[in-house]
Amino acid sequence: MTDLFSPFDLSGVPLANRVVMAPMTRSRAPNDVATETIALYYAQRATAGLIVSEGTPISREGQGYLFNPGIFTTLQIAGWRLTTQSVHAVGARIFAQIWHVGRVSHPSIQANGEAPVSGSSKIAAGATAFGYDEEGKPGFVAASTPRQLATDEVSRVAEDFAQAAANAVEAGFDGVEIHGANGYLLEQFLNPTVNDRGDHYAADTMENRLRFALEVVDATIARVGRERVGIRLSPFGQLFDMAHYDEIEETYTALVAALGERRIAYVHVMDQSGFGMGDAKGESVSAKIQRLLRVFRTSLPATAIILAGGMTRERADSLIADGTIDLAGFGQPFISNPDLVARLRHDLPLTTPDKSTYYGGGAHGFIDYPPYAAA
Repeated sequence: MTDLFSPFDLSGVPLANRVVMAPMTRSRAPNDVATETIALYYAQRATAGLIVSEGTPISREGQGYLFNPGIFTTLQIAGWRLTTQSVHAVGARIFAQIWHVGRVSHPSIQANGEAPVSGSSKIAAGATAFGYDEEGKPGFVAASTPRQLATDEVSRVAEDFAQAAANAVEAGFDGVEIHGANGYLLEQFLNPTVNDRGDHYAADTMENRLRFALEVVDATIARVGRERVGIRLSPFGQLFDMAHYDEIEETYTALVAALGERRIAYVHVMDQSGFGMGDAKGESVSAKIQRLLRVFRTSLPATAIILAGGMTRERADSLIADGTIDLAGFGQPFISNPDLVARLRHDLPLTTPDKSTYYGGGAHGFIDYPPYAAA
């Protein structure tokens, strides 16, 4: 029987099981460079078949949070190399999540105090970045008004993603996951309530709406190969002022069909129900996503499907067994359970994470959670 612990071939990359450690921002890189402590954190969790790293900014421009290890300088590449070597030594595979936050940033993070850039000119109402406050102290600050990228700048950003992918492969990652979810740059082009452009990247037609996301995917494939490329999407997500719109299902169905034609390694879907993203019309976000995944399956004969968000062993086994998904992503449980795979396999109780240690700080709440020990 195929279940969560069955091996899987991910476009030629063998995975020991179908457990995926989902990407989670932890802000533990004081100089925006992955450290020995970060390498230990991932190595502790490397019984997962696949690890997707925390979001790693593709450029200074793409950064919205302090203390995140980037992938655009020589030092950052070297820093990540220790992590990839450590994870491989334990037997897991690891993809880098390459990331541009777009408008979810602040001048205190940007070079020369410049405004963040986006596909849109609209501020992300209510959204916060992790930058410097008026007293110069690190903390959450309101996202500032973005500068809309000029038409001739957009292709340059797509190439920044491609270069970041090449840097990730140089650092030893098995591949990259393009961050197209959670209200960040790609979704700022995809969502017509945010995209207020008037050029061929506008949201007025489906072709234009998808153009930037597919240019990023194509540029990345050209640089590192389709088998090293995945993408994360969050249909029905509302993080960072992403409003719902009438053509959500049509938009993501069209995008996934185009991705299926490109035969990339995987599509990673995030269910944001756990963030309180319900639907007043009655059908839950989880139910909508599960229905949409079955539509995606017909467009992705050669591409794996990952689902993350509110995942349990029972849900994972059920969706894997009926062919809806191939791999199951677990996020927050991995924070406090470095041996999560063993705990899931043997039905052992899970440790509850300390949410006050999620972002920033040192070893506490990061690498000091012990494996399970019977009383």
